[in-house]
Amino acid sequence: MRDWCPMSPNPHSQEDLLDRLIAAHGRPDRVTHVRRIPPRRGRPTIWPDWARPEVVDAFRAVGVDHPWEHQALAASAAASGRSVVLATGTASGKSMAYLLPVLTALLEGTRAPNGRGATALYLSPTKALAADQIRAVDELRAAQTGLDPVRAAAYDGDTPVDLRRWVRGHAAYVLTNPDMLHRSLLPAHRTWSAYLKALKYVVIDECHTYRGVFGSHVAQVIRRLRRVCRRYGSDPVFILASATVSDPGGAAARLIGAEPDDIVAVTDDASPRGALTFALWEPPLTDLKGERGAPVRRTATAEAADLLTDLVVDGVRTVAFVRSRRGAEVVRVMARDQLERIDPGLAERVATYRSGYLADERRGLERALHDGRLLGVAATTALELGVDVSGLDAVLLAGYPGTRASLWQQAGRAGRAGQAALAVLIARDDPLDTFLVHHPEALFDRPVEATVLDPDNPYVLAPHLCAAAAELPLEESDLPLFGPVAAELLPGLVRRGLLRKRPSGWFWTSPERATDLTDIRGAGGQAVRVVEEDTGRVLGTVDAAAAHSAVHQGAVHLHQGDTYLVRLLDLADDVALVRRAAPDWTTSARETTDIRILEEVRAEPWGEGRLHFGSVEVTSRVVSYQRRRIMTGEVLGEHKLDLPERSLRTRAVWWTVTPDQVADAALDDTDLPGAAHAAEHASIGLLPLFATCDRWDIGGVSTALHPDTGLPTVFVYDGHAGGAGFAERAYATAPSWLAATRDAIAACECEAGCPSCVQSPKCGNGNFPLDKPGAIRLLTVLLQGREGELEGQAQAESDTCEQ
Repeated sequence: MRDWCPMSPNPHSQEDLLDRLIAAHGRPDRVTHVRRIPPRRGRPTIWPDWARPEVVDAFRAVGVDHPWEHQALAASAAASGRSVVLATGTASGKSMAYLLPVLTALLEGTRAPNGRGATALYLSPTKALAADQIRAVDELRAAQTGLDPVRAAAYDGDTPVDLRRWVRGHAAYVLTNPDMLHRSLLPAHRTWSAYLKALKYVVIDECHTYRGVFGSHVAQVIRRLRRVCRRYGSDPVFILASATVSDPGGAAARLIGAEPDDIVAVTDDASPRGALTFALWEPPLTDLKGERGAPVRRTATAEAADLLTDLVVDGVRTVAFVRSRRGAEVVRVMARDQLERIDPGLAERVATYRSGYLADERRGLERALHDGRLLGVAATTALELGVDVSGLDAVLLAGYPGTRASLWQQAGRAGRAGQAALAVLIARDDPLDTFLVHHPEALFDRPVEATVLDPDNPYVLAPHLCAAAAELPLEESDLPLFGPVAAELLPGLVRRGLLRKRPSGWFWTSPERATDLTDIRGAGGQAVRVVEEDTGRVLGTVDAAAAHSAVHQGAVHLHQGDTYLVRLLDLADDVALVRRAAPDWTTSARETTDIRILEEVRAEPWGEGRLHFGSVEVTSRVVSYQRRRIMTGEVLGEHKLDLPERSLRTRAVWWTVTPDQVADAALDDTDLPGAAHAAEHASIGLLPLFATCDRWDIGGVSTALHPDTGLPTVFVYDGHAGGAGFAERAYATAPSWLAATRDAIAACECEAGCPSCVQSPKCGNGNFPLDKPGAIRLLTVLLQGREGELEGQAQAESDTCEQ
């Protein structure tokens, strides 16, 4: 996020770049819309008089002659003791806004009771972002010797044990992540006591990423931090930063457990911005037929690889954001293969950046990104955040990233320091992507989504109460910090034998680590190591939750352009053994899912139909995988798997219809399963327009007769234990959400259903059965029932008034 890096010159205007991409290889009909966002002039101001001259001189030495107005406003609020959230655009210099008060405080020599100078804590969602901030501080220290006393160090999973001891004892500015705060720093707070007593600032960077279940966990980790700090006599000021967040003051308050009035929200971006040309791009249909004879559209990954190749050949520094690790690796492989035939030297300047790499490999990529040795990068969201990639000219987005917040975060990686930039959103063959590239107003004319998080979720809160009690016995006075639900949960935790009630409070009673009760990222267990069988070399890791579908036996695994086949997945030892291979196909896992209703929380009649929200248990199993051609997605075959089932207790929205409504929709017993299934797929695809979620954050089940309802039922559920707020949002917006779903299906030009309307890329039943016309009729009947319900209510109210 640094804005003081030297920038490489942009060799082309962005209109010229877009015209060249359109003209190359016969692509005249692929751009569905172009939005040109004009440049913006900056509003500079003077350095605040409270800032230490050594800090100001350091910024001047790296090329920052003055702060922008928003930087000075946010920095001064923090320096005055007010917590602040800075919500301005990507590359607007947010890091300078928090480094100015932080570095000033660290130099002031303010003494805590133990004689240690002031300290500060930096939290980021990724190791890469923390490493980038270390480079920022080192750059300032190199430019101004007056900053030599500032000792900054990373404290994460890659930090060696001996260095961790040094960090605890000597570092003033510690850069870490919520995971380490949860599992390491807070449980060992006594060894951090000198640091915590002197803690003056806590910086929470990219705070918009803390949403859903992960955000709810982080909110409770921060409450635990505040509680421990209070016991040591400190009350740190919080500085939060994000390029994209709705209601920044409210979101920041929910995250840190404060009142909105206690947060200063700075949202007026005073930094300069170059012009942005933003194109929406739809790959063409091919001559191939997919499952059930549906037409196959060229994949977004293949299209992104072609565009990345063209841009690299033109010397245009480009990042292609891809939705998955495997997709990023595929884009890199395809682009390098094409570049090898054009200029082998250029092929070596293209790489992949994603999570799951080992620390040394990740650091090497970050250095190559920073110094410009890499010209093209295929990346996952691991590069979406504030890692400095100086001088980018173009960004490709291979598929809608799931939220408008992420869309603008990714697009904002280009055009830094006033440069003009090009962004291209390439639609996947998916209902939501297809809808968006033909409805640009949904992207460009609507604000970013609200940040959804629920710290009071009992599944989230309960394990953090246990962790807090293990850190320091819980007292009555602590409970307001953890929210209104905390007191209700404690008796249950006592009955389960996790806590013991004493006159002085609640104590953790188990010899086990309380932090092992929960994984704040919902990975669901130990990460699976990917090991090259012939050499024993560890290539990287895969999250436990993704292992069944990503590294099952027979899966294709890609790593920095090299292709491997998984020979064995050993779940007992959390190891996947792989061997080098060179297939011209990839693999996709298929799973079956069943759902059971545990509790109905809310419900409302929609005529004869009914809309529900509540708790469910979802049971799933990966049962097989398909081999597909890389270039076209053509299915080559299916292979059975024998893996254990997994269960998830979560929240869901579901709707039911009666047999009479089914008859009104002109559906018989053979049509109904396909109609419900198609409606389920499309509703999942459209929900990200109405809730801050990604298609992969949610799941669905449809059935012509569910045993718990006795009726045809369609479920959409949160894919996170305890729920993430997405299904609840779906319930609240159901009329608009389901109407948009019906309209999107009806507007698709296909006859029988395709990936642009009712087919799903993650369907466990191979997208069968699907009945597109039936889905339209079924949703229409459901929505008519609600309209009739509203008319009936209005008439009843009118009759009451007349009486």
